[in-house]
Amino acid sequence: QVQLVESGGGLVQPGGSLRLSCAASGFAFSSDPMLWYRQRPGKEREFVARISSAGDIRNYAASVKGRFTISRDNAKNTVLLQMDSLKPEDTAVYYCNSPLRSSWGQGTQVTVSS
Repeated sequence: QVQLVESGGGLVQPGGSLRLSCAASGFAFSSDPMLWYRQRPGKEREFVARISSAGDIRNYAASVKGRFTISRDNAKNTVLLQMDSLKPEDTAVYYCNSPLRSSWGQGTQVTVSS
């Protein structure tokens, strides 16, 4: 079955960086676009970034554009989110997802605080 396992979260100071990873299995990963979402405390889940199946088209939410970079490695069934210049408002649980599948992972907690 479809499995998505996010990792790489943690506590970081404002201005710092983190790299999130999502390991996918149980479906044809290289055929699916992949997205990162986040859910901030008390808020609904929101779109962060999207990458096409071939990795050649990337889209970002306005709030993260220029600071976050999404990438993928189809040979390793992995999608990454490099997060730079982190702000306290980036504090959230981050999830990866394919829009063609109904499964979600457990997410990884990112906390930006001094």
